[in-house]
Amino acid sequence: MASLKDMRVRIASTKATQKITKAMQMVAASKLRRAQTAAEAARPYADKMSAVIGNIAGAAAGSPGAPKLLAGTGRDQVHLLLVCTGERGLSGAFNSSIVRLAREHAQSLIAQGKEVKIFCVGRKGYEQLRRLFEKQIVEHLDLRSVRQLGFVNAEDIAKKVLARFDAGEFDVCTLFYSRFKSVIAQVPTAQQIIPLVVEESAAATTTAYEYEPEEDEILARLLPRNLAVQIFRALLENNASFYGAQMSAMDNATRNAGEMIRKQTLVYNRTRQAQITKELIEIISGAEAV
Repeated sequence: MASLKDMRVRIASTKATQKITKAMQMVAASKLRRAQTAAEAARPYADKMSAVIGNIAGAAAGSPGAPKLLAGTGRDQVHLLLVCTGERGLSGAFNSSIVRLAREHAQSLIAQGKEVKIFCVGRKGYEQLRRLFEKQIVEHLDLRSVRQLGFVNAEDIAKKVLARFDAGEFDVCTLFYSRFKSVIAQVPTAQQIIPLVVEESAAATTTAYEYEPEEDEILARLLPRNLAVQIFRALLENNASFYGAQMSAMDNATRNAGEMIRKQTLVYNRTRQAQITKELIEIISGAEAV
């Protein structure tokens, strides 16, 4: 049985841990508000961009001059998985849920005889995926030095992806991230971004419009920007999801620490009481013997 001194050290250590998790919870809560606002502000622009491109793409469907970002390469053999995760842990299942979705998708493609390549954005996803897919990882981008996410960060990623696509390194690109729903709910999401998936509802409403210049020329300019916009949205959604998950994880850790302190204190008091009772019995027994 541990001594009273050891028990006091454990209680003090647990209390110190509780203070740290409480502080991290408060920091995550303060950062979540700003991250959530940024993510929600980006959604209408990204959705509208997709709707506009979908409308134009419907008019350009089947055109021999349609950009490759829309029409694709005509093959479905090589897949690039753009996996966006966080740079830090202590956020519950945030990182692992994105990695799990990407891993299952990769394994499904490999089982179909497809070739898989992985582009990791974020340290945690890279660390987990390289255990199984080290040879498939073609690039890793670390954003730890970025204090505040900007559109320039998404543009940099989009340029790297486009360069590989133009070089013929892959046929299909799928983006993986976590969509922020609430503090306690983040949804792992897979979104095909190359070639662009046009919804039938958007394509069906294109006959009432005429474009100047031609649709193919407009798409050639809009599609690369849309790629950066969708990646930027994913980064912002991830950022909000990370702080929401971390806030929940640290809240649970703080509560668990409080429960541990309660149990440790109870054991300490019982042990101390038993020790005092034993000493009293020894004193009384010694007095009677005299």
